[in-house]
Amino acid sequence: MTANTRHRNSLGDISVLYVAVMARAIRAEGADPTALLGRFGLDEKALRAPEARISIPRFMRMGQAAIALTGNPAFGLTMGQLSRPVDAGIAGLAAQSAPDAGEAISTLIDYALLTSRNSRGVPWTTHHGREAHFYSIKPYNVFNFFVVDSVLGAWTQFLRAITGRSRVIERVTIEYPSQGQDEVFEQWFGCPVSFGSGGNSLRLAAGIAETSSLHTQPAMYEQLRQQCQRELMRIRAGWSTGDRVKDLLPPMLQGDTPTLAAMAERLGMAPWTLQRQLAEEQTGFRELVDETRRELAVEYIRETRTSLSEIAWLLGFSNPAAFHKAWRRWFSTSPGEHRKRYLAEQAAKGIR
Repeated sequence: MTANTRHRNSLGDISVLYVAVMARAIRAEGADPTALLGRFGLDEKALRAPEARISIPRFMRMGQAAIALTGNPAFGLTMGQLSRPVDAGIAGLAAQSAPDAGEAISTLIDYALLTSRNSRGVPWTTHHGREAHFYSIKPYNVFNFFVVDSVLGAWTQFLRAITGRSRVIERVTIEYPSQGQDEVFEQWFGCPVSFGSGGNSLRLAAGIAETSSLHTQPAMYEQLRQQCQRELMRIRAGWSTGDRVKDLLPPMLQGDTPTLAAMAERLGMAPWTLQRQLAEEQTGFRELVDETRRELAVEYIRETRTSLSEIAWLLGFSNPAAFHKAWRRWFSTSPGEHRKRYLAEQAAKGIR
């Protein structure tokens, strides 16, 4: 995979495997997903193409449309309930064959890049798989609440499927504020759920991480895990130092301008080594920050309804005026004018 294809959508993309789960959940809610899929340029045939991906912003808009169609504000939990290990692709198959639940959830998350890539960050586990964390996707709005719900729900359902137990989680934290569905969430997860928390996470119930998977198969686990690792290396093959920098920059930009020293620390190298390697690639850290901001700005303006002040914060500008100034330098117009013109063009094409 080349750097150009890797950055074809700066905000990230997701496998149609997850869109198939969404379609399944819509049917479970008693509605037909056909028209909704068509609005977003998809059909059942497209969902059978395992390599196909859609942009993260489009997936978010599809989720909001699904909530409107089904009338269920907790639609993300329905998606979680109907998620199966195979819906996470080869990473899901490898994870379910792991020796125990802690190793299984760690494997599932370690290879998440095989089916999704988001500019906001990557999920991670701690305490030998006893906690699973999902990165922040601030600013939260009606388009992305369901993403957190569906991910945490899918992880919970995965643990239930491989352990055969219903109570697998002892605590859930959710970063966005309560939407009045607290009781629904606590009943579904079977434990306390704290909204407005410092992050999105699950803490496994006592003894669950050590519980053997019902689907454990040591030989297949090793083979599938190696296959996941090879695929991950293939995705990252040929990445230049500049590519690695741009891959790490988006979450570091939020509310701040990252320094070369901070980036070097993330990459595990000395600042002067990073500076030298970028110079050998005929670029520099400041140029990569500007390029990344420009690419992300276009996607935020076109593909989201995020306010201009929020976009300024996400891109690390000191204030909205600084963002406006940068946009005019890049495109010789204002971000508001660009968004208005783009949305009008999309509406004329019948695209929402």
